Amino acid sequence: ALGDLFALGLAAGLGGLFGVFIDVDDKASTEYIAIVQQGGLGLPDRDYYTRTDEKSVAIQTAYKGHVARMLGLLGIPEAQSKADADTIYALEERLAKAHMTLVEQRDPQKVYNKMTQEELAAKAPGFPWGRYFQAVGIPAAQAINVRQPGYLTELGKVLGEIPMTTWKTYLRWTLVHDSSSYLPARFVDESFAFYGTTLTGAEKLRARWKRVLAQTDGALGEALGQLYVEKAFPPAAKKRMLALIEDLKAALSERIDAVDWMGAETKAKGKKKIDTLLVKVGYPDTWRSYDGLVTNRGTYLANARAATVFEFQRNLRKLGKRVDRNEWFMSPPTVNAYYNPTTNEITFPAGILQPPFFFMTGDDAVNYGAIGMVIGHELTHGYDDQGRQYDEKGNLTDWWTPEDAKNYESRSALMVKQYSEYEPLAGLKVNGELTLGENIADLGGLKIAFSALRRAEARSGKKPKKIDGLTNAQRFFLGYAQSWRQNIRQADLRRRIATDPHSPARYRVNGPLGNLAEFQEAFGCKAGDAMVRPTETRPQIW
Repeated sequence: ALGDLFALGLAAGLGGLFGVFIDVDDKASTEYIAIVQQGGLGLPDRDYYTRTDEKSVAIQTAYKGHVARMLGLLGIPEAQSKADADTIYALEERLAKAHMTLVEQRDPQKVYNKMTQEELAAKAPGFPWGRYFQAVGIPAAQAINVRQPGYLTELGKVLGEIPMTTWKTYLRWTLVHDSSSYLPARFVDESFAFYGTTLTGAEKLRARWKRVLAQTDGALGEALGQLYVEKAFPPAAKKRMLALIEDLKAALSERIDAVDWMGAETKAKGKKKIDTLLVKVGYPDTWRSYDGLVTNRGTYLANARAATVFEFQRNLRKLGKRVDRNEWFMSPPTVNAYYNPTTNEITFPAGILQPPFFFMTGDDAVNYGAIGMVIGHELTHGYDDQGRQYDEKGNLTDWWTPEDAKNYESRSALMVKQYSEYEPLAGLKVNGELTLGENIADLGGLKIAFSALRRAEARSGKKPKKIDGLTNAQRFFLGYAQSWRQNIRQADLRRRIATDPHSPARYRVNGPLGNLAEFQEAFGCKAGDAMVRPTETRPQIW
């Protein structure tokens, strides 16, 4: 019965003790696989439950208060809602202690545990896995990738020890928690008071139209994207972006050839990843259909649930089919970009192709420093501590010689050390292991983008001229720096340091630039200056 409830919740888009989704099989990149992912927590990460410092304890206390107030909004008396909140927290705390850490999850091999449904049932007894997958719609013969087996083993024990009354309390909480954004204002306001103000320091809830627009983008991204592209993304922008990407790809190939720590065999395989790279810019060649998704002017909650169910069923239908490499995982209006290792692709939605990242009629030096660095960043992700473990076909396999792998790891260890020294808030340092992949991509992206700028200068045949008294090199680095300017509250900075694989923006700029001789030459920096990292501690990968 409990398994049936969780299956119904998953199909309706509710959170639960674990997540189930469909994605590419890491070791068979032309096939899809069902994946089980740890879950069950209302706080952002396991460490929020395990830390005992003063600020963490304050957040834990505030969270219990929030849970109690949300239950109170359902009509539960105050004394009971407070007791229920303690019960819910105790359950989540136990689940959190079984979670794999964010750093551990950075290792693709650790989160690849392919097994049959029978093997999963043996590893995590106490839950009706066969009945659950049948209710969800996953065939009995379908293999499962269990990303965190230890969590599910502990979960099996929890399910056998926790009484049904506790599960009813927990399910009531997850229902109101996952629905809060679509309920009357009192629920929205209470959710914002904790997840907005307490966790991030935000003082004002975003306007309702902005929240609804974000929900629409999440549910109907490619329908909304067609309207966005028509108004904001001319064909000339795509053409210029594609030319920039070709320059960056060539620069990366040259960097691979130039490094002295990698052997010819590994270099050749590394360059194959460039040759087979799939490049996506702006918007999909074929727009996704939303036929079958029914919405109405009834309730916001009903429409949101309908969209979630529609998307879950769409993904479920992928099982047994060949992987579609043309699928997009960001909507066209999104201000972001990504590298996907299992499809070996880089994707740049139209939304990011605007200032301060991209200037359609702007200066080449600024564009290479801003969007060019983003291109280089995503390209470098194919060779960061995670991406380097995937071959040109997107399969998780070791294509490095032992010596080259050892050289890579010693160089990336310097990167871990460098970022672990940064202390954005008193007593709170950057996690150099958690942010390693993004830091590698930032440094590599800058080097590749700067090399690409030099290629463009040589191709023009003209001597670069100063603009506003600044050389091409200086404008390149200023273009990069200005694209990462931000204001951030201390509460949100604290949250991001705990959960975000990206370093704080300040260190995304000063960190890699302190390692670059090109930056130091451009601005006349000398040994001992604040923006010059000592050579012996300076990580150099690409």
